[in-house]
Amino acid sequence: MKIRKILNNNAVITLNDRKEEVIVMGKGIAYGKRTGQDIDGDRVIKTYVLNIKNSKDKYLNMLKDIPLEYMEISSKVIEKAREELKIDDSLYISLTDHIHTSIERYKDKLILKNHLLYEVKTFYPKEYKLGLYALDLIEEKYGIRMQNDEAAFLAFHIISSEMNRNVEEIYGITDFIRSLTDIVKDYFHMEFDLDSLAYNRFITHLRFFAVRLFKNQSASSNESLDNDLLEIMKEKYVEPYLCVSKMQNYIQKVYSYVLSDEEVLYLTIHVAKIISKK
Repeated sequence: MKIRKILNNNAVITLNDRKEEVIVMGKGIAYGKRTGQDIDGDRVIKTYVLNIKNSKDKYLNMLKDIPLEYMEISSKVIEKAREELKIDDSLYISLTDHIHTSIERYKDKLILKNHLLYEVKTFYPKEYKLGLYALDLIEEKYGIRMQNDEAAFLAFHIISSEMNRNVEEIYGITDFIRSLTDIVKDYFHMEFDLDSLAYNRFITHLRFFAVRLFKNQSASSNESLDNDLLEIMKEKYVEPYLCVSKMQNYIQKVYSYVLSDEEVLYLTIHVAKIISKK
């Protein structure tokens, strides 16, 4: 492989056998090298496809300033994440950049609070555990124990990669889910059983629904909803339906999004299952 572009002493861009742009990383892999020269295969530590569709230049500029040692922590977290989540290679750069900046912040005694810590723990438990795993790796290597707020910040990058949305949108989606779950809790004067199957299915439904809403897309279905079915559900699940009506009004007022009958139906069923053992 020949060097197409040098990012820093430890990272270059080249082409793989399928003519795809890839980033190749290794300690000193580009030291003393020029564009067009061969890459020393013995120095290669990590290779991944540069399939970043948006903000490619931003990611590459981030990579220029990131020491290789931080990428090693990210690689371990991502390797573990891929055991149960679908994520893309852009996470290597965004996660490494956050680890780098967070360590520098902690060295300067600048500790940030994450106002969505509880929501991340409850809505995204797998991603949050990966954030905690990253904190363990950081403590092991640098002797710095970060607060759990930082695990939630790291989790946002994992969620962003998993859902293919930018981090700012993930904040918005998380706040949206919190608002809807608060409506349910307030309406029924209850707390959720976070370990229940009904709760986890409800949160999963809200995650996908939120992505559609933020894309301003309606739910897609191969068959149109039979209006009689919704009328039956209204009669069978009176209180869940009235609760969903509050959610419906909130969504229309705050997000200017009108729920379809199908979306109302599914939300009603989810709420009914959650309160069935109340």
